Amino acid sequence: MSLTHRLTLVTALIVSLGALNSCSWFSKSKEDPLVEPMVSAAQLYNEASSALRRRDYATAIAKYETLEGRYPFGAYTEQAQLEVAYAYYKYEEPDLAIAAADRYMRLHPRGEHVDYALYLKGLANMDRGQTLITRFFKPDLAKRDQRVLEEAYRAFAELVERFPESRYVDDSSRRLIELRNMLAERELYVADYYMRRGAWLAAANRAQTVIERYDGSSAIPDALVMLIRAYDKLGLDDLSSDTRQILEINFPDRAAQLK
Repeated sequence: MSLTHRLTLVTALIVSLGALNSCSWFSKSKEDPLVEPMVSAAQLYNEASSALRRRDYATAIAKYETLEGRYPFGAYTEQAQLEVAYAYYKYEEPDLAIAAADRYMRLHPRGEHVDYALYLKGLANMDRGQTLITRFFKPDLAKRDQRVLEEAYRAFAELVERFPESRYVDDSSRRLIELRNMLAERELYVADYYMRRGAWLAAANRAQTVIERYDGSSAIPDALVMLIRAYDKLGLDDLSSDTRQILEINFPDRAAQLK
């Protein structure tokens, strides 16, 4: 979490707790001193939801977490545990959003909104590792940490498999295609790195990984071309010829460009 976000969240939480303690102090002076009245779960939830709607994410997060702390088994707690994940996501804290989504699914494995928690987890993983600079300049996502992309892929894939009727399936399916292409392009990026350094066998292995693991991705034609060139460098003429034939049959336009 960035220092600015951390300070904002701490301030919001202090204000929220201060308001609750203030209410409790005045109430105790007029009622039974053994009872500690406090803001109701419904009021806390409504205040958190209102803050979320007006995009005051720090306040929303503080109130959701206060609600859960004071009413861990209340009627509003499950929904608050889900919505705080969304609030963290919108607050550009993907790691905390993922942790909150995972916690919701761990506490409510049969919950009504597990599909949404998976969807949020996928979205947040796609945002992980980005800085203000990378968000502004939109670099090639294929060059990012492969582990992050794979975790996003797994979340969307689980959603599509477990909840085929979910409202989030269509967008998740589109993102799976996008992620498969990204992962394939990243492997190809590494293969090209090896090619430029004369590590022909390593390049061939990476290109082969693209073909085997990411069948149907947009990177397949280029992977075949790279595999042909690596085989040529290694003197593996039969493998090069076989691969060239596959390229010509499946991607004739790309084969025509191969020199």
